[in-house]
Amino acid sequence: MFNRPALSDIVARTRGDLLTRLSQDELLRRSDAEVLGRVLAGASHEIHGYLDWIARQVIYDTADDEILIRWASIWGITQKPAVAATGDALVTGTTGTLIPVDTLLKRADGIEFIVTADTTLGASATAVPVEAVDAGAAGNTLASTQITFLSPISGVQSVAAVDSAGLTNGSDIESIASLRARLIARIQEPPQGGSQSDYVNWALAVPGVTRAWVYPLEMGGGTVTVRFVRDNDASIIPDAAEVQAVKDYIDARRPVTADLYVVEPTPVTLNFSIHLTPNSAAVKAAVEAELRDLLLREAAPGVTLLISHIREAVSTAAGETDNVVVSPTADQVYTTGQMPVFGSIAWV
Repeated sequence: MFNRPALSDIVARTRGDLLTRLSQDELLRRSDAEVLGRVLAGASHEIHGYLDWIARQVIYDTADDEILIRWASIWGITQKPAVAATGDALVTGTTGTLIPVDTLLKRADGIEFIVTADTTLGASATAVPVEAVDAGAAGNTLASTQITFLSPISGVQSVAAVDSAGLTNGSDIESIASLRARLIARIQEPPQGGSQSDYVNWALAVPGVTRAWVYPLEMGGGTVTVRFVRDNDASIIPDAAEVQAVKDYIDARRPVTADLYVVEPTPVTLNFSIHLTPNSAAVKAAVEAELRDLLLREAAPGVTLLISHIREAVSTAAGETDNVVVSPTADQVYTTGQMPVFGSIAWV
């Protein structure tokens, strides 16, 4: 194992080596030998520092961000790019009015959207395709959210509303931690022409996908079912377009003999009722964070979520001294495709 010596140790070592070669009369505090020893030690210390850095870069789990990205590319894994949210805005105005492509709209918090195709208004609210100007999860927008035209258009109401499907598919650039995990998984589980891990890794390669599960033969002989979630979206459950994107990606890589099904998990809201001591806002927030983290770690389609783990999550919250989990009171069992999602906490 490489251990980088401290600068003081290198100075002492170099100084000692030099001075052993000099006579006693030459051992002066400001002698050339003393100065030379310290200069050489400083240069050596920089070299040791570089060796220390190199030692971290050659191992995938300690490599710096830039080097990790290069390592991943060698293994055929690229950092998932940020993707802009897309969808439709419902616009009303005079029939026949044109909403030109590249028209800008803005959400109340300043997030901007651009019209992606010329659209002519009909007699009722017309769906106008829009896309977030900046790629990322921040562009995802709930249905009915109001967005406003930056420049008025004659005959068009200045305020539009996001349609019932919302603006979706926006995702941030993949984190280095996620990329590192995918690279290590690729090394530890090399492609096998359609193994269970292959389907998981294919799903995780799609921007926005954070967790995925595979169920062989669930739909019958020769079938493979894939479910996944998008933890960084407003809703972790993917919509139809996001499901299709994963299916298209896997279809291009799976064995031709497999019959692939990509479906979203069926969300089942898990609500909690907790008596907490102390019941301050800070401790309540810590309990919620622990429960959300528990679901992030253990929730999966068809899982059994243990009541002991729920109680443990509450008990480990920072600042908690005592608690009673009033509900749920037993293990939470979910059937095929069902997946627990965080609901709410009632403090009693």
